[in-house]
Amino acid sequence: MVRQVDIVVVGLGVGGEEVAGKLAEAGLSVVGIEHNLVGGECPYWGCVPSKMMIRAGNALTEARRVEQLAGQAQVEPDWAPVAKRIREEATDTWDDTVAVERFTGKGGQFVRGYGTLVGPGRVEVGGEVYEARRGIVLGTGTSAVIPPIEGLSGTPYWTNREAIEVEELPTSLAVLGGGAIGLELAQVFARFGVRVTVIEALDRILALEEPESSELATKALGRDGVEFRTGARAERIGYDGGEFTVHVESGAPVVAEKLLVAIGRRAQLGELGLESVGLDSAAEQIEVDERMRAGAAIWAVGDVTGHGAFTHMAMYQAGIAVRDILGQEGPPADYRAVPRVTFTDPEIGGVGLTEAQARERGIPVRTGLAQVPSSARGWIHKVGNDGFVKLVADAERGVLVGATSAGPVGGEVLAPLTLAVKAEVPVETLRHMIYAYPTFHRAIEDSLRDLR
Repeated sequence: MVRQVDIVVVGLGVGGEEVAGKLAEAGLSVVGIEHNLVGGECPYWGCVPSKMMIRAGNALTEARRVEQLAGQAQVEPDWAPVAKRIREEATDTWDDTVAVERFTGKGGQFVRGYGTLVGPGRVEVGGEVYEARRGIVLGTGTSAVIPPIEGLSGTPYWTNREAIEVEELPTSLAVLGGGAIGLELAQVFARFGVRVTVIEALDRILALEEPESSELATKALGRDGVEFRTGARAERIGYDGGEFTVHVESGAPVVAEKLLVAIGRRAQLGELGLESVGLDSAAEQIEVDERMRAGAAIWAVGDVTGHGAFTHMAMYQAGIAVRDILGQEGPPADYRAVPRVTFTDPEIGGVGLTEAQARERGIPVRTGLAQVPSSARGWIHKVGNDGFVKLVADAERGVLVGATSAGPVGGEVLAPLTLAVKAEVPVETLRHMIYAYPTFHRAIEDSLRDLR
């Protein structure tokens, strides 16, 4: 039997849940399909619980900084309250009842299972076929990439999920991957007394960010005891039941009790049945236009579109898809000013193009750099004040095309820079703004002076 509905949403992660909920609130009959937890990676194994871990680690470090600022303090790390908070406050012990009820309370119909496209407008799940009169929305997200390294398969390695769910910390941890996820978790565990080694195949960590960001993160995490092996590609993994041995191309192997694999994420499109609607099931991502349309009466949002595995990107694209489905006016997708933040201490935020990316595009580049410790607020802050603001400007047009804000609140200072890139605010206008004193964001003014 074929059930008729207006919209079928396959995958209720951040983007899919937003689309399904908004369309249901608009009065459409919506079926939302999710095989795992409604809400996706972010609330259960990503953004929310990881930032709870980071908050706890930062609190420990701030207490250790007291002696340089205000007296004496003794710190005894305890993972139990962190695990309890993640379990009880963030994830309801990885139970999505509240999220399901939030969706159904808006009028949507929820189906637990794997949705597969079986022809134009049709999705099969659990033996039932739903036919969408208005269209299908795909938001199936990504999963951790597991590299084909000899010896890795079959071992109890961690992905971000196991790292988030851990109740008792290991004595040592090897991290494959020096990107945002690997570094955030590496710093947290190190601050709780775990011996951590980060193994990165490229010549620097945070390789997609500015070189200054890589240098800063290396220095900051190094102070927490994190060791780095860069330019070290893992060739073979050994596991003897008690510890892992990571053999790299050059140098001594890395031995640790646990192994975290954090080299990236990838969309799993092979089992979605995309070929039944004329889409490429072997592709790395679903290509969409500026209205999130992937084909006739098919939209896609979030990680599967390949525009960045960010919650804020999924929400942004969800809004565009909802407007298009409802026939509402609104601006098309614009990815010139996509913000990104690595929530280490210091936070490292970036928006738009790096200097290298801008030069690769043939943009006549001018840069400005200011160090946070040299700013008034950075000097006042003292210990823990590492950071910088770097501006990347198009010299011919006189506007910013990218920026990096690193520091104690680097992600927050990124906000005006994101606006400047998005709105193409003239550099001269930025120069003549009034920047509150003494704030961290005042370093933007200092970097503008250097831009001259």
